[in-house]
Amino acid sequence: MHISFLIHHAYGTGEAVRTTFGLAGALAERHDVEIVSALRYRDAPAVALAPGVALRHLVDLRAHGPARDRADPAHTRPARVFPAADSSSGQYSELTDRRIAQYLRRTAADVVVGTRPGLNVHVARQTRRGPLRVGQEWIGLDGHGRALKSALRGAYPRLDAVLTAGEADARAWRRGLRLPGVRVEALPSGVPAPRLAPADGSGKWVVAAGRLTRATRFDILVRAFAGVVAARPDWRLRIYGGGAEKAALRALIDELGLYNHVFLMGPAGPLESEWAKGSIAAVTAGREPSATTAAEAMRCGLPVVATDCPGGPGEIVADGVDGRLVPAGNPAALTGALLALIGDDAARRRMGAAALASSARFDPAAVAARHAALFDELLAVRRGSSLRGSLHRARGALVGGAYAAKYAAEHTARAAVRGVRTA
Repeated sequence: MHISFLIHHAYGTGEAVRTTFGLAGALAERHDVEIVSALRYRDAPAVALAPGVALRHLVDLRAHGPARDRADPAHTRPARVFPAADSSSGQYSELTDRRIAQYLRRTAADVVVGTRPGLNVHVARQTRRGPLRVGQEWIGLDGHGRALKSALRGAYPRLDAVLTAGEADARAWRRGLRLPGVRVEALPSGVPAPRLAPADGSGKWVVAAGRLTRATRFDILVRAFAGVVAARPDWRLRIYGGGAEKAALRALIDELGLYNHVFLMGPAGPLESEWAKGSIAAVTAGREPSATTAAEAMRCGLPVVATDCPGGPGEIVADGVDGRLVPAGNPAALTGALLALIGDDAARRRMGAAALASSARFDPAAVAARHAALFDELLAVRRGSSLRGSLHRARGALVGGAYAAKYAAEHTARAAVRGVRTA
């Protein structure tokens, strides 16, 4: 197969980049694979690209790069296809609309995979007839606002498949979006085996990683760690990542007097060397359907203390076997779980070994095989019934149009009600 991944910015270090690069590398051992970056801000990828995977970009926005794209008047005009409700919409424009459409009309791929909601809308609406249209969803359905859900309802019926990282999230998409004829499948993210020895459980460090946003709830982790420090002042916490909540977290650390125990390390990549320095991983997101962070830590031999939020860590962490699950938003429970592992060296090492063993299921080769099998199956169905494929596309267009009209009408009605109430 010729498989093409459309990604937001392939030169960053985020979860979508790491997992897409890993999956593409594993698929490239048997298939023709390319990664197409909608935007380019840096000279070279921050994540290693496997041999055999082609990488190209559509719009070059490097400050010191060619000025053609930055000077194009279309770059200053808002996008019309990429939905405004996608959190990255500010980086998209009439220029990205045009370049993405050109790529999708001309691609020779058998399978085109979008990797964020706005790009999935492009894939659904603009991919030429022939390739499979696949949307990858890293964020749970509940993580999308009403406006974005409305945009997706208008486009996703034209996809052939929607891929989620967890089964609970797949069920939510099947129930919540009702996509007739669209295959919704849970396929985990691939995480490569570390290139260094796993953690030995001797370091007195708890490690966490992720974007510093409200969704990751690192404020809960910092508050919980205050209780850890009160009982075990010899342990410390490192948090890797950048984001809008950095200043607020720094202020909280200072307020709680934890400046010698909790460290905001900034972005780092690859993270495997940082995980290996720790003895416990903490995952505290209030909503994390993929829980890739937990899988990355487990591949480095760390037991994971995670909040049992909907759709994520509970599908990865076996409570009491390779980590601990605690209620979301409960600092005291998180403190207790961390202290239980800190105070029991044997249990910590035993759970770390179990985490390392169970994480083999995230090996990119195994994950790639599942993706390839699904793509093969969908392509076989397509080849077996071109009429069925045409009917699916027509039905998708009709259903999508009906959903879009319905939710536009609802939005207008709600706006009218608000206007009456405020008059």
